[in-house]
Amino acid sequence: MSIIGAGGKGIAFSSYGEYWRYVRKICVVELLSNKRVLSFRSIREEEVNKLVQNISSSASCNQLINLKEAFTMLVNDITVRTVIGSKCKDPHVFLKELDKMVELAAGFSLVDLYPSSRLARLISRGLDDAKKCHETVSRFLDGIIEEKRERKDTGGDVISEDLLSVLLRIEEEDTGQIPFDINSVKILIMDMIGGGSEPSPSTLEWAMSELIRNHRVMRKAQSEVRELLRGCTKISESDLVKLKYMHLVIKETLRLHPPFPLLVPRQCRETCRILDYDIPKGTTVLVNAWAIGRDPNYWEDPEEFKPERFTNSSVDFKGSDFQFLPFGYGRRMCPGMLFGLANLELALAALLYHFDWKLPSNVKPEDVDMTEVFGISLRKKTPLCLHAVRREPDAFIDCSG
Repeated sequence: MSIIGAGGKGIAFSSYGEYWRYVRKICVVELLSNKRVLSFRSIREEEVNKLVQNISSSASCNQLINLKEAFTMLVNDITVRTVIGSKCKDPHVFLKELDKMVELAAGFSLVDLYPSSRLARLISRGLDDAKKCHETVSRFLDGIIEEKRERKDTGGDVISEDLLSVLLRIEEEDTGQIPFDINSVKILIMDMIGGGSEPSPSTLEWAMSELIRNHRVMRKAQSEVRELLRGCTKISESDLVKLKYMHLVIKETLRLHPPFPLLVPRQCRETCRILDYDIPKGTTVLVNAWAIGRDPNYWEDPEEFKPERFTNSSVDFKGSDFQFLPFGYGRRMCPGMLFGLANLELALAALLYHFDWKLPSNVKPEDVDMTEVFGISLRKKTPLCLHAVRREPDAFIDCSG
């Protein structure tokens, strides 16, 4: 974990302190603020438009669509373009190695249990695998950074304000009060791409899985989108605020299938007593967001998919309601929440607006496999594969901004 977490220099695994506060401020103010997320709206619209066109092509041939693959490609392309720019070479090779790192971080390691044991280090393959993945990803980023700096130095390119460019500017302006070097830049880029590309495709897949199993909810969500956007040949992010019921669907999906079933581990900063338990200073604390979201003490019929439970309810996922913590809470709340939601909302609205959806002829709604695979994010074990039926073939998402 120390390798995956870059020795505590990343936003996710840094210990609370001056460096973490500085990096957190960079993320919240410079990288993932509402204004910054809005500035990448055209990228999201372009990539969602590609998704709609690809699904339309498959629908015209009555091909079965693997939504897991489609959503993964969508979110990966949005994330890479947003974070390191559109001129990235071989992004999927980079993402493959980063995905390995995420899997290793979610896995069991003897070294994490016995960090001082030489034997644990000798017999743990995960340590070598983690080092190799980290080195490969680091070399890839070195090439991207060098290319960006060369274009800037020669004046041959105006550096776009992708997130890597923002971080390089901050690194160049660093006063040295809190060390922020090129390694800090690379670690944050790994955090953002890993965190941005990992949970969002799964949340989209879970949402569509729940909808295809609940015909009433699917029809109600589609009716809302199609009624409010009737006659539109464009879907823009400004339209999404109108979609009240779709947002209830998203909330209910996040309750049952939180992006991170276990929140980022926290460390107890001082000895304390909770109920009848003494918690020593330095204890690692894990919060089970998955279990909290299904707790019958807080939720009526917790295993049922009922978006209406949030109607006229003030309960939200912003971190102030402790029965609903899909993005965490407090200082350690996921800084990429706005970015992830922006991807999710636009894609889901487009899928509901442009297509009707059908299961393969031999599968009933109640037979859809909802088995979960636990890791850093909550994945669906069996990919969701559906047939799409195109409606209003001339209605595509506008990408002109």
